[in-house]
Parts: sequence; structure tokens; C-alpha cells
Amino acid sequence: MKRIGLLSDTHSYIHPRCYEFFRDCDEIWHAGDIGNINVADTLNKFKPLKAVYGNIDGKDVRSVYKEILVFRIEDVKVLIMHIGGYPGHYSKTAREFIIREKPALFISGHSHILKVMFDQKFNCLHMNPGAAGKYGIHRSITMIRFVIDWDQIKELEVLDIKRNEQ
Repeated sequence: MKRIGLLSDTHSYIHPRCYEFFRDCDEIWHAGDIGNINVADTLNKFKPLKAVYGNIDGKDVRSVYKEILVFRIEDVKVLIMHIGGYPGHYSKTAREFIIREKPALFISGHSHILKVMFDQKFNCLHMNPGAAGKYGIHRSITMIRFVIDWDQIKELEVLDIKRNEQ
């Protein structure tokens, strides 16, 4: 069993409540637009970090993290990319990877909109954790934590903070 903390679009900012929310997590996954390598390094010192780079990330982040990650944890195949869309509205690249890789869990960021939905067509759970940073169109800072237990994804919880709250 693995406890996962998921965030995206930090844009060079880590909200202080992230540490409490992810305290019991085994890993943190970041779905891109990290902002700078210091954010990634700070998260990685707190918990092991798996991350992809996003469209705003520079060479410092891109030299360490890939554009797309495909991996298996427990018995769940995971696909993470920053700009991927969501069921029925995937980007061309996301759709190609979903068809080829057949993940049980597809994670993307970019939209700054928290979304968790099941794609019946591809038998895949889609998660977008929204935006965890201060910059962008979102009104709330959001993060997700969940458990992967063998082949099950369960116990999903959302942290939703108004942008001006600490």
C-alpha cells in the first residue's frame, strides 16, 4: 500500500499547508509547472518526488524531469503529463499514450481545475489536482492525496484552500 500526495502548477510556490496534508504520504507526484528546481528539490527532501515538467518550466527543471512519465506502482500503471486534457477532451499526445500504454491512472495538470473522473472508454481514472500555486486563474489552491493498494485507488481526499488563506 502506498499513500500518494498529488499536486500541479505550483509556479515556484509551495503552500505551507502542503507539508501537513502530505505528512503521511509515501511519495509526492507533481504534474508539471513546478516553476523552478528549488521547489522540486524542497519537495523531494520532504518526500520522494516523481514529477514531469510543464510549459512554464525552464532548463533547470527540464534537465531533471521528463515531459511524460509512465510507471507502475503496486499493480497500477500510471501515466503523468502536464498538458493532457481529460476524458473526451484529451490532447493528441495524451490520447496516443493512453491507447498505447493503457494506464489505470492518467494524471495531468495545466488547467488549474481540480477534476477526478473515470473514463469508461479507456477504463482509466483521470486526476487533475488543480493548481497548488499562487498564480493563475484559479480561486482555490488544491491538492489531492490518495492510497494505491495493490490494484485499487482509494481514500481520495482534497485540500481546498482559498488563495488568500494560510
